[in-house]
Amino acid sequence: MATFISHSPAETQSLGASWGRRAERGLVIALSGGLGAGKTELVKGIARGLGAAGRVHSPTFTLVNEYAGGRWRLFHLDLYRLETPEQIIAAGLEEFLQPDGVTVIEWAEKIYDLRFTICDLKKAQIEIVNESERRIVYDGFGA
Repeated sequence: MATFISHSPAETQSLGASWGRRAERGLVIALSGGLGAGKTELVKGIARGLGAAGRVHSPTFTLVNEYAGGRWRLFHLDLYRLETPEQIIAAGLEEFLQPDGVTVIEWAEKIYDLRFTICDLKKAQIEIVNESERRIVYDGFGA
């Protein structure tokens, strides 16, 4: 496990960009953290690191946004509005858990007990320290 203290959205995006540059096909990144913690800022950076085209925004209402044009296709999922295991299973997310590209899941803690098969899962927890600082604890991405 590694810890990164971000002092701004730009620093959070920079960390994400480094992950995107290292990402390999099939990677699933599970993001956890409260509202406003910076999950979408990390995804913006990951997209930049992959070279993905398009403006990244949280897919809270659509559940999945897809970004192409980079090294790998990026699938951005947001499970915030799914409240029960049955809703998550019914949403048909399994194809995104072994992606032909890279998947990033916001509110990923909702899938941990569902026994989905995920080959290359990396987790990141974002904690709000104060108005401008975030503590990001993550595994498997390097520095």
